[in-house]
Amino acid sequence: MSVRGRQALVIVLGVVLAGVMTVLGAWQLRVFTDQANASVQARAQQSPVPLLDFVAVDGTVGDIYGKPVTVQGHYLADQQQRVLGADGVVRVLSAFQLADGRVLPIVRGAIAQGVDAPPPPTGEHSETGLFLASEAGTDHALATGYALGSVRLPQLAQLWPQPLLPGFITLDATAAASQGLQPATVSLPTGEGSWRNSGYALQWWAFALFTLGMSIRIAQGMAKKARTVARD
Repeated sequence: MSVRGRQALVIVLGVVLAGVMTVLGAWQLRVFTDQANASVQARAQQSPVPLLDFVAVDGTVGDIYGKPVTVQGHYLADQQQRVLGADGVVRVLSAFQLADGRVLPIVRGAIAQGVDAPPPPTGEHSETGLFLASEAGTDHALATGYALGSVRLPQLAQLWPQPLLPGFITLDATAAASQGLQPATVSLPTGEGSWRNSGYALQWWAFALFTLGMSIRIAQGMAKKARTVARD
């Protein structure tokens, strides 16, 4: 076989091996992502626990974000906001005051734009929903009559005078329907998969680059050796 033929064979072999390693790396990354998503879904499907068992008076929060919680208190009927998202969905956000005076923002459900939100239930009440951290701010334009584009607690604190809990809950479809509202979509927090699988993915990709580089180097060495032999 000619030198060029052997060079081509080495490079093709290197490309094939690098391709296999790239696929293996992508598979490991997919495992990492699937584990993260499964972790988030598993948290969201746990049995509800009392929120105040995980949120201290000083605002310290335990491992509770992304989990269902229960709270007792009463709605403040005159403290309600319509949150207009970038997708045009309007969520109804109501103030729910606990016995210690702090307020928990509750997304009770969703309504169409331009529609007045129904008032919250009266009297002492128990609510259950998914507890989430403050949402990020938004830069989309808000129609007249809307003050919030997301459930951003620092912004909400400027509208409601009471101290706020470090998070909010969203009621499920059944609870929303019982209050005359459509269910509000919940954006679950990002989960964490096994970093071991993420590390394996990076290793496979590093091996792929190394293999491809070595095959090119070997092919170049073969050409150099052939030129040396020809001169001799």
